[in-house]
Amino acid sequence: MNNIEICRMSVVEMVEAIKTRRLSPVEIMDAILYRIEQLNPKVNAYCTLVADSAKKQAREAEASVMKGEKLGPIHGVPISIKDLIFTKDIRTTAGSKMYENFVPQQDAIVVERLKAAGAIIIGKTNTPELGWVAITDNPLFGATRNPWNLGLTAGGSSGGAAASVALSMGSLAIGSDGGGSIRIPASFCGVFGFKPSFGRVPQYPEFPGWETLGHTGPITRTVEDAALAMEVIAGRDDRDPASLPDAGQRYLPFSSTDLKGLKVAWSPDLGYAPLDAQVLRVTERAVKTFTALGATVDAATPEVGSPEKAFMTIVTARTATALADKMEEWGEQITPALARFIQRNSDKSAAEYIEACFEQLKYWRGIRPFFEKYDLLLTPTVAVPPFETGLFGPKEIAGRKVSALEWMAFTYPFNMTGQPAASVPCGWTDDGLPVGLQIVGRRFDDATVLKAAYAFEQASPWTDRRPPLDDKV
Repeated sequence: MNNIEICRMSVVEMVEAIKTRRLSPVEIMDAILYRIEQLNPKVNAYCTLVADSAKKQAREAEASVMKGEKLGPIHGVPISIKDLIFTKDIRTTAGSKMYENFVPQQDAIVVERLKAAGAIIIGKTNTPELGWVAITDNPLFGATRNPWNLGLTAGGSSGGAAASVALSMGSLAIGSDGGGSIRIPASFCGVFGFKPSFGRVPQYPEFPGWETLGHTGPITRTVEDAALAMEVIAGRDDRDPASLPDAGQRYLPFSSTDLKGLKVAWSPDLGYAPLDAQVLRVTERAVKTFTALGATVDAATPEVGSPEKAFMTIVTARTATALADKMEEWGEQITPALARFIQRNSDKSAAEYIEACFEQLKYWRGIRPFFEKYDLLLTPTVAVPPFETGLFGPKEIAGRKVSALEWMAFTYPFNMTGQPAASVPCGWTDDGLPVGLQIVGRRFDDATVLKAAYAFEQASPWTDRRPPLDDKV
């Protein structure tokens, strides 16, 4: 098996190959590190590599296999961690000069669990400064580029994670999502991204700002790999008071691709969102697959309006408060747009913030009855295809001038509600750019979202279509 074939293996395939001794963790590690060496300079997906440590751990993992020791569920598998997530003894910068030399002395809970399951961290993936926008660029490492077109953005804020997976520089990346930050880059890079229910994956310790909206989850090439990751990382930990009890929820195995009995709603605009014509064409075609799989699909929209104002108030108030005391020392070294953002919003009153929290609760109460009728809601993941690097978003969509958030109008509402949501690759534009379909589930019903995504993947597979760079190494 050559290097490209090894790198293109799924996590599930790697686990089986290691367990049966067809491949060693060392062979897999060497192949992936070589691929990163060749391709990362082109896309800037990884901002920190720990190759020596990873190779050492791969040798130790191989020794455990040869000794016949009990192996963890992802023993010997190389993984990456977003640079917003704490990793013990590995630099964690959050894309900010404020944290350029920060080396945590403890792992985030998700990292603890991955290590305990046998995974080997190969490095940290790029993110915008403190994850504040849905593109990936920062003062320390620069922009992450889209594997399908290097002139375009990979999305964000888990852009490095998605780009790395798209180019097989690792089959499992851990990202975070405060308003679409797993799903947006998954859509732009043509991979699978899963935002679990709020609290499903505990978050501690973490950088301040996203505690009430943030979700941690996997980015992979296959749904099965994401489900395997969830088996490892989900579950209660009281260090995070919002973490959810296990309640017996399992994610594997997938026993069927039959979606008979599921009631599914399809909304191309959520009642208010503008949409690019090509994205509409691709996603409308994809929705028909759910009918073919046995689901009952209705054109239906939750009549609750846009939560943009409340979302922005919560984000701006928390971000400005978290960084206010750092502005005097670091203001000139922070991303200029972020510095302006903090300055403009530093005077948010407690009343404004509390009112936005009331609106968040009101939004959930408005959308909840819709999910009593429907098991799933389908929408486009992003309103537009990937756009030019250096932009924060399009100024116009389908001939309509838009606000700063309208291009991501489909993702952040479900951070407000905390519901599970995934982005599945569902087709390509005329220019060969990937388009994602979002699958939103009932509160806490992560398993049904993954089941539906898996069924769609089997009926409309995406992994055989790869970015132009993919065959270069």
